[in-house]
Amino acid sequence: MLLSPLQLNELGSCAIQAATQAGELIKRRSLEKLAIHKKEGGDSLASQVFTEVDLASEQIILKALQPSIEKYDLALLSEETADDGSRFEKDYFWCIDPLDGTLPFIEQTDGYAVSIALVDKLGIPHIGVIYNPVDSTLYHAIKGQGAYKNQQPWAISHPSESLTLVCDRSFKKYKAYNTIISKLRQFSHHKLNIICHGGAAMNAMWVLENSLAAYFKFPKKEDGGGSLWDYAASACIFNEIGAYAASFNKEDLDLNRTDSTFMNHKGICYCSSRQLALDIQNLITSH
Repeated sequence: MLLSPLQLNELGSCAIQAATQAGELIKRRSLEKLAIHKKEGGDSLASQVFTEVDLASEQIILKALQPSIEKYDLALLSEETADDGSRFEKDYFWCIDPLDGTLPFIEQTDGYAVSIALVDKLGIPHIGVIYNPVDSTLYHAIKGQGAYKNQQPWAISHPSESLTLVCDRSFKKYKAYNTIISKLRQFSHHKLNIICHGGAAMNAMWVLENSLAAYFKFPKKEDGGGSLWDYAASACIFNEIGAYAASFNKEDLDLNRTDSTFMNHKGICYCSSRQLALDIQNLITSH
């Protein structure tokens, strides 16, 4: 079944409603003392912790999306629910991160969000919704219909003279971190800003909010590197706004990976422009 633009609009409205409702719950719960739990996951703390707010947010989202799942026979992939493999069988699946950026949420810093995407069986995102509970900012896009911020058409602003590197906090532990930062400082004529405290969804949005900007993760053998639900929504938004979102080795993002939900095998590269992505990739991989 191929969803029409009208049907995608309907599903986009469902996702916006679900993300907003979940985000408002997260905002209300943000000042509570929370029990922190650990789960089996990747090799970073960010992929291993969760709170009861993650679960409560997921319940709100699933309740809001259930009618659409039944109406259009959609599959489901959500961070806090076991992968049942239905995403390989049905034409489309909801891809959900009910609370992306659990660490900044626990620390009460900016950088957490609700992320919801509709992805087809081939791994192409058709809807992307990201809601930031901290300032109630809504980002969304529908394939072929452009990107929006707070329901208004959104375009990348004119590039600034400085370069912003958005990175995960684990990137600072990377053995070549200092070398990479030195290269980026030279590349930017010593006008380099670094943002290093958010989850994947807000990291991607900060790239769009701070042009020229880049966010990347290298391929690695260990499980981790973010998961499908971390990048599906932002990939749709990047595609529609005309920015660059791909694997670090310049291939399309694999948003319906068959052997895992992790993205470690190819890494990711998000940049405010394709040329910036190529420049940075060449700079970093050169000796």
